[in-house]
Amino acid sequence: MTTTEQVTTAPAAAAAAAAERRRKPSPWKRWTRKETLAGYLFITPALVHSLIFIVLVVIVSFIVSLHRWDLITPPVFVGFDNYVQLFQDELFFITLENTVIFVLMFMPATIILSLSLALAANTKIRGLTFFRTAYFFPYIASMVAVAIIFRWIYSPDFGLLNGFLAWFGVNPVAWLDTCSTALPAITLVSVWKGLGWNMTLFLAGLQSIPNHLYEAAQLDGAGKWRQFKDITWPLLSPTTFFVAVTSMLGSFQVFDTAYLMTQGGPGTCTYTYMYYVYQQAFRFFNMGFAAAMAWVLFLILAIVTFIQFKLLNKRVHYELG
Repeated sequence: MTTTEQVTTAPAAAAAAAAERRRKPSPWKRWTRKETLAGYLFITPALVHSLIFIVLVVIVSFIVSLHRWDLITPPVFVGFDNYVQLFQDELFFITLENTVIFVLMFMPATIILSLSLALAANTKIRGLTFFRTAYFFPYIASMVAVAIIFRWIYSPDFGLLNGFLAWFGVNPVAWLDTCSTALPAITLVSVWKGLGWNMTLFLAGLQSIPNHLYEAAQLDGAGKWRQFKDITWPLLSPTTFFVAVTSMLGSFQVFDTAYLMTQGGPGTCTYTYMYYVYQQAFRFFNMGFAAAMAWVLFLILAIVTFIQFKLLNKRVHYELG
């Protein structure tokens, strides 16, 4: 390029750059546009709620975990003594083990059963609305009512379950008073209560799969199992991933089922992690110890969730290919 051409081109380039800057609004103008302000105005209540009841509570709980405090006398700073005490507590490891066993039973049961119900509810049969409502109803039912009903079902003397098993010559079993059956029994209650929600998620995922994929598979001679294996399961993987992560987070924090049905018994067989946190905080008023337990659980959940994202997210298919 000659010197004359450079001189001619330079003003044109400067003019084009100036025009581009005029077309692009400044950051301040973008922030002060009516649409932007309206959007932030709508999310302000949620942000304030999150700051007060999530962020602030998390910060305060960590500060409390560094103190010895019984809610009555002034807190005493003890540093990380609560954490050291925690890992010297035998009951801490017992409750953690019980919770891990609960999660390992809960996770596959809730995914398999809720997916099966969703597949059944996705068919075209008479009375389908009634069945979908019936499946979802336990999720919105009060846990207190559910616990009362299942305590009656599990009763060794006049329980419905033992009455049914008696027809097959099985002797009565004290389901909630025997260590080997108590934890599976309350796990079954938790699975049953949460099925409706996970079924709804899977049902939404199933209904988002285009029908023409199944029609093409049928033309190619694919049976029901092949359609499920090659179409349904791959395209349902985002929903499965979401259900797996949220179910894992919820099952690690199981409290109400153990509290209402067994109160940790028999012995410590159903003593779950969050039930122990509750006991330390509101029965023994050891708030610092309870806060330290909560933070250890937070770290455990963060690690497990990170592993889930690393292992499962690679197998999530958002489209066939």
